[in-house]
Amino acid sequence: MQDSIIQQIKDKLDIVEVVGSYLKLQKTGINYRAICPFHSEKNPSFFVSPSRQMFKCFSCGEGGSIFDFIMKIEGVEFGDALKILADRAGVELKTDRSYKQFKTIRQRFYEMYELSCLFFEKQLSASSKGGKEAEEYLLKRGLKKETIKKWRLGYAPNQWTALSDFLVGKGYTRKELVKAGLAVQKGSKSYDRFRGRIMFPIFDLNSQVVAFGARVMPGKESIAKYINSPATMLYDKSRILYGLNFAKKRVREENFIILTEGYMDTILSHQAMVENTIAAAGTALTKTQLKIIKRYTENLYISFDMDSAGEMATNRSIELAEEEGFNIKTILLPKDKDPADIILENPEIWRERIKKAEDVFDFYFQYAFSNFDSRTPNGQKKISQFLLPKIGSIANKIVQAHWVKKLAEGLGVDEEPVWEELKRITKKEELKESLSSKQEQDGSGLKANTSKQKEADKNRKRLLEERILFLALKNNKNFEKVGEEDINLFSPLLKQIFLILQKAKGAAARKKALEKVEKDNNEIKKVLDEALFMGEIEDFGAEEGEAAEIMEKEIEICLQEFRKAAIKERLEFLEREIRLCEKNKEEKKLLKLVEEFNSISKKLKAFN
Repeated sequence: MQDSIIQQIKDKLDIVEVVGSYLKLQKTGINYRAICPFHSEKNPSFFVSPSRQMFKCFSCGEGGSIFDFIMKIEGVEFGDALKILADRAGVELKTDRSYKQFKTIRQRFYEMYELSCLFFEKQLSASSKGGKEAEEYLLKRGLKKETIKKWRLGYAPNQWTALSDFLVGKGYTRKELVKAGLAVQKGSKSYDRFRGRIMFPIFDLNSQVVAFGARVMPGKESIAKYINSPATMLYDKSRILYGLNFAKKRVREENFIILTEGYMDTILSHQAMVENTIAAAGTALTKTQLKIIKRYTENLYISFDMDSAGEMATNRSIELAEEEGFNIKTILLPKDKDPADIILENPEIWRERIKKAEDVFDFYFQYAFSNFDSRTPNGQKKISQFLLPKIGSIANKIVQAHWVKKLAEGLGVDEEPVWEELKRITKKEELKESLSSKQEQDGSGLKANTSKQKEADKNRKRLLEERILFLALKNNKNFEKVGEEDINLFSPLLKQIFLILQKAKGAAARKKALEKVEKDNNEIKKVLDEALFMGEIEDFGAEEGEAAEIMEKEIEICLQEFRKAAIKERLEFLEREIRLCEKNKEEKKLLKLVEEFNSISKKLKAFN
């Protein structure tokens, strides 16, 4: 792709706006920060620089330009990130000769889904009997015509190959349609996956169609009520949240999100001007979906149908959300009614229910007492078995006492036996945790931890390198503390930077040398930008002289830790090589490796 196209996109887009459409950013000085979306953390270490047009997490190390961010957060190749950002910037890629080399299979899938959506939309507004019936059904359910248009609802004709014939006419093969999940292969022939159904396009965060949910026409409920697109390179149901593309702006404004069960719940809620509503349609709520929600808010309101399946789904969703640290409330609805029913009856009732959303424990009590008979000993046992572990997890003893009292009243017993049972269950849970912790230290657990630890060590070494560069650039004394042996242990790019800096004499000469190399090497420019970015957000909390002293001490610590990390990395490499030599019976090589291993091990012991 010509540099001019990439530059045009960068000139038209601000990284703060792009990243801000995915994450909740807070201004801090001249920069912005957020909880990093690429690793689990409680304190924000992810920063965005408007002046440098770059992002960087100073904990996990992820960083780069808007292109790097989109590739990482969307899980796409450069060509796809280019298209997403070009569309956003209003830059036409097809005018560029190099566009074709970036036109990936994913983009052909996007095109097929977009054309399919247009096809289904046209069928809904067509004069055919099926299209009219589908539109009448949607209007009867309370949708306005402008809502149908906004959410791009459509109708799939009840014909075997209507969509396939249309797309083949546009230059796509039947084989591609099967791979994209739009058609189904049977023997040597294929037919449309969706036929005679109302179509709900499923969008990604950029409002691109990536899948479909399809509802059977009323009166034909003998077949599956809903079918969804299968997993494809565009669609992973565990990652998609229906309506989040439309909801994300309002979620930031309101600072809470409402999770419903179905398409119609979400669409009608938006129509009722409650636009911070989404659905985990087509799947039970997943940890991945919760991590995506957390980019926007930590406040989650759950409103699922209050039938037995809905109660179970709510209970499981709450458990997962609690694990991810959400503040949770539940919107309790009457039995056999969902948000769509309430909104159709009166949108104001829905808005009132949201205002009166209750503590998660209110849901737990409703769930327990509606599923088990509190008048029988067995029912009382099951209610207490469900509720007491949850009450036991409450840290605040006053709040805990409130729910113990409520449980005792609900069961019609004194508080004392409830407290006794709570103590017994709490001890049992503590024992379980203790056993689980011990099991993690066995062979298999240790193996998994070792693998994770290796990755963590590698990442830490890289972060230490970046920190050393930042501190070395701050003043000459820091720079002089980095020795030849350290430079030889650095990664190739950092080694190259330090060798350039070594040749230049004095701070002014080093600055000039770096400016020159930055023009010729984009990778070096990126590393230096990140080091200078670190300087912008760093606060040593001291006067200039004291700050210099603090930094001098810190670079000594960083260098020591880096040397230890580099030695550990070398030992791991030697360990692998020794095992290989033993297997291949290469005795001469084995002796040399063992000798080096022992020598380096002594160096590591000297640090400890």
